[in-house]
Amino acid sequence: MGKLIIMSRETIKPTSATPSYLRRYNLCLLDQLADHKYVQAILFYQNNGNCSLSADEKATMMKKSLAHSLARYYPFAGKLCTPTTPFVDCNDDGIVFVEAKIDSQVKIFQHIGDQDENIDQLFVDVVHSRSIIGVQLNHFSCGGIGVAVSMLHKIGDGCTLGSFLNYWSSVARYGSTEHKELLPLNPYFIDSPSTNYVPAETQFIDQGYANRVMRKFRFPNTKLNELKNKVIAMAAGSSTPIRNPTRAEVLTSLLYKTAIAAATTTSGCFNPSYLFIPVNIRHKFVEKLPQTSVGNLGVIIMVPTRDMSETSLSVTVAKLKKDKSRVEGFQSVEHAFEHIKAMHLKLGNENLEDVANRSYWCSIVCGFPFNNVDFGWGKPVALTLALGSAHKYGFMLNDIPNGDGIEALVILEKEDMEIFKSDKEMLSFSQIDQF
Repeated sequence: MGKLIIMSRETIKPTSATPSYLRRYNLCLLDQLADHKYVQAILFYQNNGNCSLSADEKATMMKKSLAHSLARYYPFAGKLCTPTTPFVDCNDDGIVFVEAKIDSQVKIFQHIGDQDENIDQLFVDVVHSRSIIGVQLNHFSCGGIGVAVSMLHKIGDGCTLGSFLNYWSSVARYGSTEHKELLPLNPYFIDSPSTNYVPAETQFIDQGYANRVMRKFRFPNTKLNELKNKVIAMAAGSSTPIRNPTRAEVLTSLLYKTAIAAATTTSGCFNPSYLFIPVNIRHKFVEKLPQTSVGNLGVIIMVPTRDMSETSLSVTVAKLKKDKSRVEGFQSVEHAFEHIKAMHLKLGNENLEDVANRSYWCSIVCGFPFNNVDFGWGKPVALTLALGSAHKYGFMLNDIPNGDGIEALVILEKEDMEIFKSDKEMLSFSQIDQF
């Protein structure tokens, strides 16, 4: 990474004051379960000559449209007094916006690898600013830009961040929050009752990660279809045949199996492992919620693997489908909360040391609108979504920007990654990004 210089730092406030009756935004029970950490995404744009605006004009337009967007996403410009405060004080304090220039080209950031451990420099330090949202606009030497956004997990999940970015970019592109194209993108806030619920600490999930490395793999649709057919064939003669597996299901199973095999080779023995997957439940309620609903509207499913034979692709896919089928028909957020409490109770029966040492988290944001975030100079050529420091190992699945397949950001122990990236079965379905 080239030298990065901070050019400016300012606070962006909403264009209109939040009414007094909206000054307190109660976090729902699912929000209160979320870690006090940040969900992060960085979107990269090339300077392909399709926009006549200068770098300064782009920045001005982005800040102006952000201020208008914050008037609609009013809690984002407020403050959470403490990590356990169950509401946001919507005081219009605003959010931190940093501009930086970096002596590098966008194309080298279209890939993430173990030499890019300094990518954190592209994100604003929101922890010390205490902003709910932080933005860093990075100007590259080639004329391209990187829009890095950090959002407090307490306020929402990856879907919330994707919706916010899509709304903000649309305001920039159309020049108004009243444009008819923005109506379907308007945020939907859930009316949550005030609560004093204090979630229990989950210390076993907070792990060290100093030796982690990242690699990005691409799985074209043709290869994913081959993988689906392979999984269907594997289960055809079993008591539980698999019908219509999704791309994400079969890919998650392949990544999980490969990661376990790598860890087993490194340690010299198999250890019980666990796969955790957050599931978006906006469409799982009896009365479906809009995709633009703000909050942590998801539940987590857990797949335990206690024997090497259970790493079979068809076995994992069958477990995923079975658990996902139980995540249907929620009557309310409280009903979803009870489901999560039951999962925590189930987890309490497991060996927490095993869970801590061999947990893999898979966040699936396929179908989320990240690849449609167009501020007026085209869609991103690449993006990276952070898994978050709370989870040591894992996978992030996102649609490839051109639509041809799924991109997987894999984070593992360095020794495990060396084995993982050479796995013949995994490589037969993928393309590793080279530098």
